[in-house]
Order: sequence, then C-alpha cells, then structure tokens
Amino acid sequence: MNPPLVDIGLNLAHDSFDHDRDHVVAAARAAGVHHMVITGSTLESSRAAIELARSDPDVFRATAGIHPHHAREFHDADVPALHSLMLDPAVGAAGECGLDYFRNYSPHEDQERVFRLQLELAAGTGRPVFLHQRDGHDAFMAILRDYRPRLTAGVAHCFTGDERELRDYLDLDLSIGITGWICDERRGLHLRELVRLIPLERLMLETDAPYLLPRDLRPKPSGRRNEPKYLPHILRTVAACRGDAPETLAEATTRNARAFFGF
Repeated sequence: MNPPLVDIGLNLAHDSFDHDRDHVVAAARAAGVHHMVITGSTLESSRAAIELARSDPDVFRATAGIHPHHAREFHDADVPALHSLMLDPAVGAAGECGLDYFRNYSPHEDQERVFRLQLELAAGTGRPVFLHQRDGHDAFMAILRDYRPRLTAGVAHCFTGDERELRDYLDLDLSIGITGWICDERRGLHLRELVRLIPLERLMLETDAPYLLPRDLRPKPSGRRNEPKYLPHILRTVAACRGDAPETLAEATTRNARAFFGF
C-alpha cells in the first residue's frame, strides 16, 4: 500500500462539486489521497476555500489569492481583505497568483500590479506562494526575482513549461507541481522528460480538479470532470517517467507538501 498522498491543487469550491462534494472527498481518501489543498482564485473563492478547509483541518488547507484572470477586478481597497484571508490559520499558501498572458482575461499591467501586491502580502505574512504562469515567463521571473529573498517558499503550480522555465524556477529554489498534463499525449509529452530534472525534494503532485482530467485514464470516465481520486494515476505516470518506485515518490511528495502547506 502506497503512503498517503497530498493533492496540492484542487478547486474544491468549484460549482461542479456542489452536488456531491462529500462523495468526491470520500472517494479521494479511499484512493489514498489523505490531504488536499483547496485553491482560492478570487476573494470569494478564497473565502469558500477557507470555509471548506475549516471543516476538517486534518485533511484540508486552503490558499488565498487572486488568479491573474481576475486581476482587473481587484483594487487597492481590496488589499486589507486579502491580507486578512492570508492570515487565517486554515491558509497554507498565498495565491493562486502570477501571470497569464495566454488567456489575457486581465490586462498585463493589472496582472503585474496584483502579482506584486500578493508577493508583498506573502512576504509580510510569511506565507509561501502558490504560483501560476502561462506565456509570461520573462515578466513573471523579473517580478518574482525582486521578492524571492523575502519569501519563505514557492511552488510553480501546474507546471507545463519548457526546460528553460523549469531551470529558472529551480534556480529560484521553487518547488514544482505536476498535474495530469503529463498524461496528455498531445501537449504533455515533453514533461515526461523534464520531470527527471526535478530534485525529489522539490516535487509535488496535484490534479487541478475539476480541470485537466488525465486523458489516458482507463476505463475512461463518463464525464470530463477531474477529481482528486485520480491523483494516484498521476503519481504512477510521474514515477514511471522518472524511474522511481511509486512508493518512493509518494513518500517524498507527501513529505514535501506537508511541510510546505503546514499540515
């Protein structure tokens, strides 16, 4: 039996779980996923994540932050509210924060402003950061380098980038979160080589549920909703790509996540 797993990125407050959230959590725990980190991406979803995390502190942690998609909606007057959420005992990290120049749902200047604000709050509260970056690597790194000396730790959530991005993150002493993207034969094959470059003590696993359902699940689920119960499938894929025993990888990633998020 594998050691218990930690899903470090789960959007459990998402409305797709409203009708069966307890069942989803029970199924995950039955599959060996004993701890879950519930992602906050707006003030509202961060509050919901915290409320869920408070329901069972032994199982859950929350993150509190503003996703770059929502940066245009976040104003200076909202900073005290976010600061208060980050200080909540149920919160294990600041974020999801960063830059997303792929979707560009918020202007770049708003994304960069709100990213800096959150890094400042994280530095002041002592929270590690839960980071998002897509198609904005150079700008992301320029900002993060300014704050990294003052940050306790950081994890590149849902890493899908190339070798240059990975090495830049590792040079900043970031941890790396790997999702079911690695199971995607269309977009994720490059990750099967890159995961070998990640030091074992810097690796964590996540589903990003309800998004990023692993494409190679068999039997294929009837719906498209991802769930934390599929984290062991991601574990086995990553272990095979790295040449690690699944038990070794499970033990290491769980130890890393527990320490990072304060379980």
